[in-house]
Amino acid sequence: MMEYRIDKKGNKLSVLGLGCMRFPKQMGKTDLKASETLVLKAIESGINYFDTAYIYGDSEEVLGKIIEKNNIRDKMYIATKLPMNKRKNKNDFEECFNTQLKRLKTDYIDYYLMHMLTDLDMWNKLCEAGIESWIAEKKERGQINQIGFSFHGSQGEFLKILDAYDWDFCQIQYNYMNENYQAGKVGLIKAYEKEIPVIIMEPLLGGKLANGLPKKALETLKKYDKDISPATWALNWLWNQKEVTSVLSGMTYLPQLADNVKAASASKVDMLTDKEVNTINKVVEIFNESYKIPCTGCNYCMPCPQGVNIPACFSSYNAYYAMGKIEGLKQYAMSVGITSEKSGRLTECIDCGICEKKCPQNIEIRKNLKLAGKKLEPFYIKTGLTMVKKYMNKRK
Repeated sequence: MMEYRIDKKGNKLSVLGLGCMRFPKQMGKTDLKASETLVLKAIESGINYFDTAYIYGDSEEVLGKIIEKNNIRDKMYIATKLPMNKRKNKNDFEECFNTQLKRLKTDYIDYYLMHMLTDLDMWNKLCEAGIESWIAEKKERGQINQIGFSFHGSQGEFLKILDAYDWDFCQIQYNYMNENYQAGKVGLIKAYEKEIPVIIMEPLLGGKLANGLPKKALETLKKYDKDISPATWALNWLWNQKEVTSVLSGMTYLPQLADNVKAASASKVDMLTDKEVNTINKVVEIFNESYKIPCTGCNYCMPCPQGVNIPACFSSYNAYYAMGKIEGLKQYAMSVGITSEKSGRLTECIDCGICEKKCPQNIEIRKNLKLAGKKLEPFYIKTGLTMVKKYMNKRK
């Protein structure tokens, strides 16, 4: 039987949610039939939280077709998101929202998120554009039941955003390899203390904690129990924490769904034994053997006067070596290059040294930022990020 946890309004959410960004594909296009089979099987298995977004290709439209054909709207909670390029005024909000209702074949959204907030300035700009009164109108009409945000920025900014509005829920990236990344454990606990339910995205780090573990790490898990999949280890680590409400998994195939549902059905708070926690810690240590900078993500070095997101830069640099070039570059771009209102790029460093005076690890931050820059901002990445930033500035 699926396990459930309670949200702010008293609704029972399945501890496992279906992330709809990775619906099955065939010849480069979403396979509607296979997606329908996946969604119906998920519902049959007790999953009731389905997460999509305006910018997830045809995800909303496909989900809407499945809902309409099978008359299953009352068996699910739909979560979707307002893209930040649709934020200039209420007309923008309204146009986007109506498009989403049409795609999803529904007249209301259960959980509506501000997509990819990175800092308080981004939320303040939405407020200046009238988002708060627009949300209030939608709630009053019953078109939006709960309002939240998904986050991709530094921990300090996450805490500011939490305090800036009466949120119903939030969504963060969090897994056993990213305990100090973005909102991190500190942000998770703070949200829980404010009675704000937390939905987890990237629990498997884009699949790397399921299929991309170093050989030594995989052997460590198998040595403890060869029948527990790497994905189950990662999910159990999350469900073990009372602060986690629901965990999103972008399941594409039925075997993935079956494995994750089996794990979800056995999940409990404080379910992991000391030996199991130690096993996961050993896996983290194996990853960290490849790390170049001993940054713990404590954020003592922040804020940087120039806006450099130092912990994110170092986390991305470490990921570059521990998990591969693509993952490192992706983490860097997401944290400081593409979605941030203010540039957090390491190239903004002016060698002032203020950060080094505050670092409890005594890291040579300026020196390491230069080293990280050689990997994270080669000329083609630097050129691309600059072009994206110019485009975003024109959209403001």
